[in-house]
Amino acid sequence: MSSGAVIAKSTTSPAAVPRKLGVYRDIYRSLFEQSGMCMANLDLEARVLEANESFCRQFGRTTHEMQDRSFCGLLHPSVRGVLKHQLKRLAEGQHPRFDAHMLAVGPKESVFAGELTGVAVRGDGRVETIMVLVKPEEEERPPRLAGAKQKLLSPVDARILEGVAAGESTVQLAAKLFLSRGGVEYHVTTLLRKLKVTNRPALVSKGYSLGILELSRWPPRVCPEYIR
Repeated sequence: MSSGAVIAKSTTSPAAVPRKLGVYRDIYRSLFEQSGMCMANLDLEARVLEANESFCRQFGRTTHEMQDRSFCGLLHPSVRGVLKHQLKRLAEGQHPRFDAHMLAVGPKESVFAGELTGVAVRGDGRVETIMVLVKPEEEERPPRLAGAKQKLLSPVDARILEGVAAGESTVQLAAKLFLSRGGVEYHVTTLLRKLKVTNRPALVSKGYSLGILELSRWPPRVCPEYIR
């Protein structure tokens, strides 16, 4: 009986282990390249180790150009600090994963919004790399017809959106715009409904991705053509 147990244990030879690992590696590679998802592996400093074709195409760069590039450098400045902190926490093993709304810079300095998932990949009990998955939102543009239909925001809504993008609180906005806190929340709710988002970070990302907020401006400014 004991010999039978030994025989059962020895059915997988040491030589078969590398072959099995090779099969798993091939499966992983196939998923990485053919999944259709934008995927990249980062080192613990958030530099790109490898990126699949979907990822490179979304950001408008070749595989060679993407190698060793800072992932945070691909993000829009408005979200870069927060997401850099999230990636650092993954690298330090504080969390296994995170999901966040993101805003990134694509081909020809275009801006796109989407969902970012970061996953800490462990080996031998420690974090070795970080896997990031990017799911871009379907492209959506505000009406571009001439006249009133293009002017989406009232002057107050525009000032509220600028303040939210600058990180100002409800109390700060109320004092600045001579509104009650309830009045500020009313305008924020109106903006959330108008841009079809559910929270303030997504509101800011959507504002940039639709071109309502001007790029490379600080403090943030709404483009004049969108103000009634």
